[in-house]
Amino acid sequence: MKVVLLAGGYGTRISEESSIKPKPMLEIGGKPILWHIMKGYSYYGYNDFIICCGYKQHMIKEWFANYYLYNSDVMFDFANHNEMTVFNNVSEPWRVTLVDTGLNTMTGGRIKRVQRYVGDEPFMLTYGDGVCDVNISELAKYHRACGKKATITAVQQQQQKGVLDIGADNAVRSFREKQSRDSALINAGFMVLEPEVFDYLDGDGCIFEQEPLQRLANEGELMSYKHIGFWQCMDTKREMDMLEKYWTAGNAPWKKWED
Repeated sequence: MKVVLLAGGYGTRISEESSIKPKPMLEIGGKPILWHIMKGYSYYGYNDFIICCGYKQHMIKEWFANYYLYNSDVMFDFANHNEMTVFNNVSEPWRVTLVDTGLNTMTGGRIKRVQRYVGDEPFMLTYGDGVCDVNISELAKYHRACGKKATITAVQQQQQKGVLDIGADNAVRSFREKQSRDSALINAGFMVLEPEVFDYLDGDGCIFEQEPLQRLANEGELMSYKHIGFWQCMDTKREMDMLEKYWTAGNAPWKKWED
């Protein structure tokens, strides 16, 4: 199953650094938060990624193009035909497709633009600025058991995110976008979608969190996977510093992989 990562929006400018690089490339523990998200999926065996790029996309592409250099010892022999030798190359088992989904494209439009790379199969979707310790394998299993078109991971936090009205059977009855703060279950990303969801997306101006998700909810095709555990987005400098402290202290809740 492929994993689609939304990493193309302008996002929230949370520091001076975020004005010169896309937010998914802001670093926690010396690695972009995008890397942390991908490592989480990879831990459960999901290694085929499609990244929806947009704002300063060249920085994302350059980082992946040079990934093996960042994680290896390298010798440049300029005296001998400019040869380069890579030592101790540590690579990930990843296949990464980087797609220019437009500078001003909305979330639904970005997803629609990568349809040809996803193909006619279920896929996972999440945002490029939030980490979680959700069990991805159990999430996928739950989605298959429900037999619906879409499943959203739901967490209970006091955040201004998409709020979910969930029934006793875990079906999402309504979906409302950012409003005033409350402690309702919210959309934490980490979704599983059937390919039919592409039919709900129309044009670059389509906002996935609005009409498409509401329509899926109205049709009884949107399920929630309730996650009782760690989840944190990175919308503010305070949140970025908090994630850095977790990592530096060696107790990052989202880190399940071995170094």
